[in-house]
Amino acid sequence: MKDVWLIGASQMAQDYIKVLDALEVKVTVIGRGQVNADACAKATGCRIQAGGVERFLTTKPKMCTHAIVSVGMEALFDTAKKLLEYGVADILIEKPGAMDLEQIKTLDTLAKEKNVNVFIAYNRRFYASTLKAQDYIAKDGGVTSFNFEFTEWAHVIAPLYKAEGVKEKLFLGNSTHVVDMAFYLGGLPKELSTFTSGGLDWHPSASIFSGAGVSEKNALFSYQANWESAGRWSVEVLTKEHRFIFRPMEKLQIQKRGSIVLAFDETIDYSLDEEFKPGLYLQTQAFIKGEFSSMCRLEEQVEMMSVYNDMANY
Repeated sequence: MKDVWLIGASQMAQDYIKVLDALEVKVTVIGRGQVNADACAKATGCRIQAGGVERFLTTKPKMCTHAIVSVGMEALFDTAKKLLEYGVADILIEKPGAMDLEQIKTLDTLAKEKNVNVFIAYNRRFYASTLKAQDYIAKDGGVTSFNFEFTEWAHVIAPLYKAEGVKEKLFLGNSTHVVDMAFYLGGLPKELSTFTSGGLDWHPSASIFSGAGVSEKNALFSYQANWESAGRWSVEVLTKEHRFIFRPMEKLQIQKRGSIVLAFDETIDYSLDEEFKPGLYLQTQAFIKGEFSSMCRLEEQVEMMSVYNDMANY
């Protein structure tokens, strides 16, 4: 039987618990603070071991088959590193995996030394809308161009309390959900020009972003975001026959060549994305089953972290 350690007791951890229960796997939940642990236990009915992963590992627990790291961004690196050093063979880390490139490289080096599997959890790869679009794209002969927007709502984010350094890296911690999905569908960038301007008190590196390039699939792409104005997340992927629009990203709209009509695809089964946090069930199922082809491997995140740094002016 699969035996999963879930590190964290946040709302995201609650979403994972719901999925893991549905997948009928054994789960041990390790929280840090008692307040969050109690709230998670009350919401899920699951027993939470408080005190953090370091304290948990000092008890020399029997090795799990899989571990999921769902802690705050500031604690992702240390938590994942401790699990790697303990010998866990399959680890899924919530995005972006670490606070910076050096931390990601350290984890990747350690994972290679241990010869284990480590992935970054970009659940939008597993949206029903994404999966259906992939089928259409293949039938159309591939992506020819794509564009995306990752505008964040600064007025909502500014008053939020986050650990030191987290809001300053919000592009990594949040916006890369959009960027990863776009490059997952259209191909990783092989040429890229980036531009930034502005800055916010809590995100001084930039607040307005634009850029363009060519992907490894030879698709042209562009992007923009303005955190000081109006906007929303969106991805548009174009083939020779269709424009596929993810706005909202959980749903798929299609425009046929020669038509101005935009229509939501009514053939898609959204039931898993409606019952669970969108994309989370299929992502977790793939991880547990060892079906890794659609997952973001740690070495891919090493490559992309440099791209992200350029895009965000970090």
